[in-house]
Amino acid sequence: MENKELKALVSLLEDDELRPEIERKIYSLGNEIIPFLEEEWETSFDASVQERIEGIIHTLQFDLLKERLVEWKSEEQDDLLKGLWLIATYQYPDLSLEKLRQDFEQLYYEVWPEFNPDAHPYDQVKIVSGSLFGRLRFKANTKNFHSPANSMINSVLESKRGNPIALGTIYMLIAQKLGMPVYGVNLPNFFILTYHDKERDVQFYINAFNRGLIFTKQDIDHYLAQININPHPKFYKACSHVEIVARVLRNLSVSYEKLDEHEKADEVKQLLVLFEK
Repeated sequence: MENKELKALVSLLEDDELRPEIERKIYSLGNEIIPFLEEEWETSFDASVQERIEGIIHTLQFDLLKERLVEWKSEEQDDLLKGLWLIATYQYPDLSLEKLRQDFEQLYYEVWPEFNPDAHPYDQVKIVSGSLFGRLRFKANTKNFHSPANSMINSVLESKRGNPIALGTIYMLIAQKLGMPVYGVNLPNFFILTYHDKERDVQFYINAFNRGLIFTKQDIDHYLAQININPHPKFYKACSHVEIVARVLRNLSVSYEKLDEHEKADEVKQLLVLFEK
């Protein structure tokens, strides 16, 4: 479709009677029309038309996000960083995956010089924790625990503040790049890490929300007893990347609900449904 025809379509958005039909026509053109719509938004002097263009762009981007999440779950779930990037694109649709990978590569090179692959597992964890939570100053976001930013991996990398799963996934991705057998563990109301080397029969746990504190299975038992939940094998072993991404989405939905942004919370719940199929 020529630009003149597209401009004519967009101009008709101010007509309330024609608007539903015009929107259907624009939606049928797909995501390729987004750059054009953004240009039209910038040049429009009609606030109501701008608002309608914003709604169309958001719907197109949201539909694209759903498609990408389904594809990630079925074909690319080994790439956890891409799954976290997809969640972040809900709020930052122009976020570059390549830029995000570069940021993680830089973070890895900040930690790598201090790492000793021959050190005892406890010492390896202390080295990584010292780098991330000491020198690089990552820390728990206790003041804004329920902020949606805690579920946006790019925001956490920038602010160096996060919730348990954000700090845990960053820690895990860096540790695995260093060759450490570190994985996520889904506890009720909390996310932790396990260092689990099956060949050497070594397993212990790491609390990234508490500066990389090392603890044991007995500590998990005590935690479960405190919150009156019976132990279950899944509380002690690694979870999948799909489970991690789903948990981040649940956290994001709760964050929006606490801010009374119920429309956004409902949209994130639609994304969660994709992981229940």
